[in-house]
Amino acid sequence: MTDVVRDMVSDALARRARPMPRWKIEFYRQSRLWHGYLSAFAFISLMFFSVTGLLLNHPEWLTLESKAEEIRLDLLPGDIAAARKTGDPARALAALIDAKGGVGGIYSSGEIDGDEAFLRYEGVTGNASVMVDLKTGAAEATLQKSDAVTILNDLHRGKNAGDAWKLFIDISAAIFLALSLVGYILFFSLRYRLAQSLGLTIASLGAMAAIFVWLVP
Repeated sequence: MTDVVRDMVSDALARRARPMPRWKIEFYRQSRLWHGYLSAFAFISLMFFSVTGLLLNHPEWLTLESKAEEIRLDLLPGDIAAARKTGDPARALAALIDAKGGVGGIYSSGEIDGDEAFLRYEGVTGNASVMVDLKTGAAEATLQKSDAVTILNDLHRGKNAGDAWKLFIDISAAIFLALSLVGYILFFSLRYRLAQSLGLTIASLGAMAAIFVWLVP
């Protein structure tokens, strides 16, 4: 074998990819498994937040009129007297209204002016304003129901949606992040495409930065 041929064989053997360590093979196998598990939940949630995000960004696509509803409740004078003795009478009155079935939404604020109380409720399905006659116990509520688009947008933002839904948003965000990280691990595991993967990542970050710097007012 001539020296030239020997050098060519040596170079070819040097360029041959070395076998992947067993721990790395297992690591990538687990990454593929977890990517599939996380996708089972994430895709449904991701589609929901994608659709509601589009509606939030383009409210003119669907414009529906919300409906108003009148509700009347009667509170007992003894309960009203007990509520007025508490440290937060308005909240105590709201608790009395909630005990009778509520008016929709969650109590947000209230004030008492003489013998009248004004309470405000906020929720995903609608908002309500309540006027309570502290002498007679008559409570009149005006409920402004939300349309479907408003409900979806409030769910997307977690506005007035309660602790359970906000926890769902946090869990979804954590799963999206984990899914993205695992996807990047699998992306970078493709041999001979590391440069391409890094290039696409840098280009994406650069595009986002450029839009923010030059196009966002």
